[in-house]
Amino acid sequence: MAKSTDERRVISVVVMNESSVLARVTALFAGRGYNIESLTVAPIPESDMSHITIETKGNAKVMEQITKQLHKLIPVYKVIEHEEMVEKEMVLIKFPIAENLSDIAALAAAYNGGIVNVGKEMVVAQVADEPKRVKHFIEAAQRYNPCEIVRGGVVAIER
Repeated sequence: MAKSTDERRVISVVVMNESSVLARVTALFAGRGYNIESLTVAPIPESDMSHITIETKGNAKVMEQITKQLHKLIPVYKVIEHEEMVEKEMVLIKFPIAENLSDIAALAAAYNGGIVNVGKEMVVAQVADEPKRVKHFIEAAQRYNPCEIVRGGVVAIER
């Protein structure tokens, strides 16, 4: 089991875009008792490959072991444990329409976001920023009585 003193790590895996690849990658983590904090998968444009970004916690030895074992999976072409990276995460939050729309818009704008949908009974704000800033936005948004919060996974790219 990962210890609480372990550091946050982000790993990117480039794989063949085929069925069961994601299951094999996640089984590797589960089989060793490591939690995946965040997981995003998307096809790489104009290729038959996909990019998997995994956020987890572990020490350098654990990450080295995971990286080596990821390389052994047949559909895996590249594994990168990010050192210097640009990373973003997205969150959508639904608020009651009775809340102050301009305050919500101003708060979202402060975190690289804005209002993305307004309905008869709700308003939806979106923010895309660094994971720590997304966490702070969610904390600050609590004063506006959110109805629902949907947080996406981390995406990262080497600098």
